[in-house]
Amino acid sequence: MIGFDCEGARLAATLDEGNEATGLLIVSGGNEIRSGAHAGQAAMAAHFAARGHPVFRYDRRGTGESEGTNRGFESSGPDIAAAVAAFRHEVPSMQRLVAYGNCDAASALAFFHNKLEIDALVLANPWVIESASDEGAAPPASAIRARYWSRIKNPRSLIDLFTGKIDLRKLAGGVIRATQTEKPTGLAATLASALKGSKVPVTILIAERDTTAMAFMAVWRTKLFETARAQTTLRSYDTASHSFADEAAKTWLLGHIGEVLAD
Repeated sequence: MIGFDCEGARLAATLDEGNEATGLLIVSGGNEIRSGAHAGQAAMAAHFAARGHPVFRYDRRGTGESEGTNRGFESSGPDIAAAVAAFRHEVPSMQRLVAYGNCDAASALAFFHNKLEIDALVLANPWVIESASDEGAAPPASAIRARYWSRIKNPRSLIDLFTGKIDLRKLAGGVIRATQTEKPTGLAATLASALKGSKVPVTILIAERDTTAMAFMAVWRTKLFETARAQTTLRSYDTASHSFADEAAKTWLLGHIGEVLAD
């Protein structure tokens, strides 16, 4: 374990060493520690370090073993900047830095990367839902539509409907929400502007049946992201796993990150 300073707080980090000239910075999403959900980010770091790439991951202020106050991803610009500087200091031979983040870490990287020594971005399931702290909020209409379409295609759902196992009142409410048109939020507008102004290559990776990804795709298709779509590479995979945890999705994710590292 190593450490670095960020606005008076000491942050904990882990460096997996490698001899390749391109390194990978992993930024944690939500309040996750640097090992990631089910140690997924630690496994990712080991995977790419075994292929020669140095990998740096850290705990944001106020999370894990880091000091300070956690003020959320929208205030994490200084943390990312300090991590980039620390990574380059620890690996002075590194010529190219690729940054990866999932969920709100993806959005944070998009927001803050342009002023930093980052050479490429890989963003998974960017967060655009305004009420990030509202655990009781209903899922976006795009996610509801996908859920109902999946149930409609399942013959078992018709049996449940006719035998009374499906609550018709809840069904009606869900149908109404599913028909609503989603309006881009402030976060979506900020993300669109950040991607439009990006000076580095950006790859977006989407878990097609993940709720966060569905919310992002609903605004991605709007005019708001028209310029960003033209200059961004987007790839998607048929999984409901937000962190690409199943083996097939994990292989797909690592493959695409590996392609960016190899560029």
